[in-house]
Amino acid sequence: MSASEPTQDVVRISIDRGLLRGLGVALGAGLLLALTEAFGMSGTSLLFRLGYWLPLMLIGAGWGHLCSLLVERYVDMDRRPLMAVVALTLVMSGPLVVIVWAFTGWFFDDDRSVDLARLPDFIGPVLVVTGTISALNVFLARTPVQTHAAAPGAKPARFIDRLPFKLRGAAIRAVSSEDHYLRIHTDRGSDLILMRLSDALTELEGLEGAQTHRSWWVAKDAVRDVSRGDGRATLTLEGGVEAPVSRRYAKALRAAGWY
Repeated sequence: MSASEPTQDVVRISIDRGLLRGLGVALGAGLLLALTEAFGMSGTSLLFRLGYWLPLMLIGAGWGHLCSLLVERYVDMDRRPLMAVVALTLVMSGPLVVIVWAFTGWFFDDDRSVDLARLPDFIGPVLVVTGTISALNVFLARTPVQTHAAAPGAKPARFIDRLPFKLRGAAIRAVSSEDHYLRIHTDRGSDLILMRLSDALTELEGLEGAQTHRSWWVAKDAVRDVSRGDGRATLTLEGGVEAPVSRRYAKALRAAGWY
């Protein structure tokens, strides 16, 4: 397979790590809101409150994941995490206000009716909850995904099967995103495959490495040098490829002994 003709070998379903994290945060927040009888829900049963909060929070998590994909195109979350939180909150809140208003009317009123005059009452609560959840997700994402070497006798990393024919048997040094494709950097050159980095990170388990940037994974044993400038670090890999280290991941990688 050449770089000009990338194809996808096998379709494998893999849930995005960011979505999983968002769903976990949403479920935790929904449970907390139900237990604390938040927003005037005292006097109702715990089961009733869970039935209200958990579906709403899961809907919000799914919508938030889609919004985060949009916001990441325009806001550098590594450099401006607070701006990312504000942007994500604003983008999410408009549709969520309508969803929460409609769901609340349907859930609480016996006749399943909705009152348009009450719509503005939901703006403040939705902004508070959405802003809090957005902040948690943005700052929790500052921990890089790390992969580990396979144990003796264990199966090798599944990602190895993705290598194009001309790179079969090569040592993988890094994987980087290019639009909808991944460039695989090896000791025999590089090539493109059609795949998301979030899916590749799951299949790279079995090779020791880490995500150094939102668009890069690097094999630890391929690192030959590190340089710093403008508050950032750059890893020079065997063969001369340079991989960026984002501010988001720098502290965790430094603590793990990468540099």
